[in-house]
Amino acid sequence: MSASDAHANAAFETLAIHAGQDPDPLTGAVVPPIYQVSTYKQDGVGGLRGGYEYSRSANPTRKALEDCLAAIEGGRVGLAFASGLAAEDCLLRTVCVPGDHVVIPADAYGGTFRLFSKVLSRWGLGWTAANMADPAAVRAAVVPGKTKAIWVETPSNPLLGVADIAALAGVAHETGSLLVVDNTFATPYLQQPLALGADVIVHSTTKYMGGHSDVVGGALVVSDEELGAELTYHQNAMGAVAGPFDAWLVLRGIKTLAVRMDRHCSNAQRIAEALAAHPKVTAVHYPGLPDDPGHEVAAKQMAGFGGMVSFRVAGGEQEAVDVCGRTELFILGESLGGVESLIEHPGRMTHASAAGSPLEVPDDLIRLSVGIESIDDLLADLLRALG
Repeated sequence: MSASDAHANAAFETLAIHAGQDPDPLTGAVVPPIYQVSTYKQDGVGGLRGGYEYSRSANPTRKALEDCLAAIEGGRVGLAFASGLAAEDCLLRTVCVPGDHVVIPADAYGGTFRLFSKVLSRWGLGWTAANMADPAAVRAAVVPGKTKAIWVETPSNPLLGVADIAALAGVAHETGSLLVVDNTFATPYLQQPLALGADVIVHSTTKYMGGHSDVVGGALVVSDEELGAELTYHQNAMGAVAGPFDAWLVLRGIKTLAVRMDRHCSNAQRIAEALAAHPKVTAVHYPGLPDDPGHEVAAKQMAGFGGMVSFRVAGGEQEAVDVCGRTELFILGESLGGVESLIEHPGRMTHASAAGSPLEVPDDLIRLSVGIESIDDLLADLLRALG
């Protein structure tokens, strides 16, 4: 649902704190309560209070999160799921049927690629990988009459590729497809895909939205209410909803999203610049660098360049693995978007499922999730690890 009239013209930072989160009418609590409940008393058969009957169908804490998600993404319907992949699965099985086709990024997140290549392919869903930075290549990958969606991550995981959302929206709509944008890396604070023509936004709310490495969740946001109703039906029918405590944790994280992203961006910019000047680094992927291939488009459609940095090292795969093992402040671990900095080797960790496929990532690649610690301490740790 859209934000209330009182918040309709509010800035992002205000929506993040207030949308869907009016003080509790019973107690005046300024934070929405955790409705840790499975069922609700009915006032006579079919007499539902506020529309609540069973928490798979609807829960007040989850609804607060869903209303907030819709508001901060500029959409009309928000849906919260148990994970980002659960959100993706619900979307694809809502808008596609066996025999349909989707164009996916040539550098997609490993979990998304696994969903297409190992799970939904058995259901009869075809896919083609394309370079999302090249609208002509995306158009060429569309199968007339069969392609139901063009799926884009921008920036992408882990190579930080940038796609022109408005241009791809044109391709999608000219070919009768939906444009789906995974906005996890950018967040709605930095990028508003629906305003640029996208039809669906996907999130792993585990990442920057939650922001504290203590929750797993996913989300979908759309502007079209008919599509929103179809997704809501399938969310209930398939059942992978966010639990109330998880929804509450994501809501708590969203309140500080803007201030956290400001620090993530400034720290990542400094680290990318330091890496670009380091003799043991052979390539840096970060759209905030002026010579990055995606810099111009990112500067046009983003309010900042994000907190993710990837780089390649001289010495190959073993040196990349060794660097990951030598950091102290950068914690060796999967996931991203928390307040603490993380380091990983995508080829062996988050993107291992893409090994041997056209989406395989370089074996000398290291991915950083740059946290909000002191930049001087982070730089010292990383440079020490590089030797």
